[in-house]
Amino acid sequence: MTDNVKPVLRFAPSPTGMLHIGGARTALFNWLYARHTGGRFLLRIEDTDRERSTPQAVAAIIEGLQWLGLDWDGDITYQFSRAARHREIAERLLAEGKAYRCFATPEELTAMREAQRAAGKPIRYDGRWRDRDPSEAPAGAASVIRLKAQEDGETVIRDVVQGDVRFANEQLDDMILLRSDGTPTYMLAVVVDDYDMGITHIIRGDDHLNNAARQMQLIRALSWPELTYGHVPLIHGPDGAKLSKRHGAQAVGEYRDMGYLPETMRNYLLRLGWSHGNDEIIPTKQAVEWFNLEAIGKSPARLDFKKLDNLNAHYIREMDAGAVADEVAHLLSRENPPRTLSAASRERLIQAMPALRERAKTLVELVGSAEFLFTDGARQPDDAAAKILTDDAKRTLGEFLAGLGDAAWTGVGLEEKARAFAEAKSLKLGQVAQPIRAALTGKTTSPPIFAMLEVLGRDESLKRLTAHAL
Repeated sequence: MTDNVKPVLRFAPSPTGMLHIGGARTALFNWLYARHTGGRFLLRIEDTDRERSTPQAVAAIIEGLQWLGLDWDGDITYQFSRAARHREIAERLLAEGKAYRCFATPEELTAMREAQRAAGKPIRYDGRWRDRDPSEAPAGAASVIRLKAQEDGETVIRDVVQGDVRFANEQLDDMILLRSDGTPTYMLAVVVDDYDMGITHIIRGDDHLNNAARQMQLIRALSWPELTYGHVPLIHGPDGAKLSKRHGAQAVGEYRDMGYLPETMRNYLLRLGWSHGNDEIIPTKQAVEWFNLEAIGKSPARLDFKKLDNLNAHYIREMDAGAVADEVAHLLSRENPPRTLSAASRERLIQAMPALRERAKTLVELVGSAEFLFTDGARQPDDAAAKILTDDAKRTLGEFLAGLGDAAWTGVGLEEKARAFAEAKSLKLGQVAQPIRAALTGKTTSPPIFAMLEVLGRDESLKRLTAHAL
């Protein structure tokens, strides 16, 4: 690759399940480097495993990337549709003497592995058909096509994250390129697709390091340009163990439904394995400006849910109130059954946003404290609120309402009225405010209640309060 060639990167998930946060981070790193360098970011769906690949998983991957705001360039490449091209390359290597037909039967290979295991040797193909003439095979025998791998020396992966990683070629056996049914293997398909798509850089999890050595041998056999690799350590749970279901949410969609913002997830995933000094809050625009491959760490990153919550609270506070309302609307639309945020409710939500988002770490928490804004009419108090609404409290509420008259309906003005009323009745402010809160919201906790009276307006507030007053 010459210096004036813009990098081309790809995210290449297998559609056998949801988009997990490890894959999302891989996509983010590739996307950021492409945007930072003015290069291209491509999406390839590696759907060659036909038994496990599903349309639902493809849709979930695409939806997850779109929610994260990771846009790709050009059309999506579907690997399975390129099988004929993959076969063409395998046949070319066969014709050039860089690959060969292997007629070993499944029974022979099983016996070979058992013998190696019994002898305490590594389990790998022994090259039994490497130098034999295909004419020695029984008539009509099925065959696979294997790469003639280098048998001596070493394969070195020059990795921008891991440094030089060396593999003894004697440990890399002759991998299968084309199965006996004519379908290409993952190893062949990846190398061919990367070449045809013009990929220059591959950033992926370090669980692919062994694959890199095998793919490099294939790249060299084809005399294709070598790629720049960056193998990123995997994400671990808070306890330092490999990430698993017991650590909680893994799929990107789960984090979305738990009320985390896309901007939060981009910032959080960025910091799982990449750093810029001591900066923790790095908006996406700044991340594009700063991102480089050299700052990717060599050690596994650990999930820290407290840090994620704090980061999300920051973005909820900083985001435009209308944008937060839009995110709330999306969250409600995904519920089962879905809910719609009306124009009037959205306006109330925006007006209440300064108070609502002060304590909310997630959109789910924000929705929980804003429920009373979404629909009109008298509230049905929950058990805790019902205990507050005693007959004495209801009488206090009725007396307070009787004294409101045509008072200006502002949060400040209503609070002053409540303080004066409490003082005149020798009550604490809470003895007036709590019944108002219980009647207005149906709960014992809410954003500042006098501000909420202003948000709901005189008519709606009086309708709710009167329903519980004596």
